[in-house]
Amino acid sequence: MSKTLKWALPVLAALLVSASPLQAKEAAPLAEDPALEQRMLAISEELRCLVCQNESLAGSRADLAQDLRRELRELLKAGKTDQEVKDFLVSRYGDFVLYRPQVKPATYLLWAGPFVLLIAGLFGLIRFLRRRAGDGAAAEAPLTEAERQRAEALLRDVKDAQP
Repeated sequence: MSKTLKWALPVLAALLVSASPLQAKEAAPLAEDPALEQRMLAISEELRCLVCQNESLAGSRADLAQDLRRELRELLKAGKTDQEVKDFLVSRYGDFVLYRPQVKPATYLLWAGPFVLLIAGLFGLIRFLRRRAGDGAAAEAPLTEAERQRAEALLRDVKDAQP
């Protein structure tokens, strides 16, 4: 082992060990009341993280999610009901914050859209298959005498044109 490598490894190990506390974050504060914390977790499971978008607010580690959970705790400590907390967040961030938005005129397309697309896709597929089946039946019809004679003439012309 070379001299440089002998002293470089311990220095590198010391740097890695000393840098690890810099990466640590403070633990998320829990409510003093375990029942309040359970309510907060139940509500945050039904809410979408605005940063991650495919993760619940309870499971997200984004800074905004932590701020929103802290705000949820404060609202619950203030005596707000679960629905009042959700209504507050919807008024602030829109229906997108809810994993299951309410059914109302503004969200009809959201709820019915997948079914409409499925029905339209099935309709298009059936129409395509019917057309394809209809084209195959027309291609199998026998040739008339005039069509047969024309085809033979074309084939003779092709044979005569070849060297």
